[in-house]
Amino acid sequence: MSIRDSIETKLRDAFQPERLAVINESHHHAGHQPDITGEGETHMRVRIVSEHFSGMTRLARHRAVNDLLKAELDAGLHALAIETAAPGEPVRW
Repeated sequence: MSIRDSIETKLRDAFQPERLAVINESHHHAGHQPDITGEGETHMRVRIVSEHFSGMTRLARHRAVNDLLKAELDAGLHALAIETAAPGEPVRW
């Protein structure tokens, strides 16, 4: 299973989102470090809207997502951009 697919599955199972996008942005980061070629799955962006985030601070939301995806980060995911919202909150995406 790809890192992207693993992230999506875990987020769906844990947060039952009403909206979810997991975007591979690795190609935008080619050359930032010698071992970052822009290929593969090194940089991901998560955009998620879930009732689970209602009443949580932005920091608590990010911690919840990071804790859930620790295995992917430990396995080589270099960067994870996280955009969270509860239903009804404005988003720019």
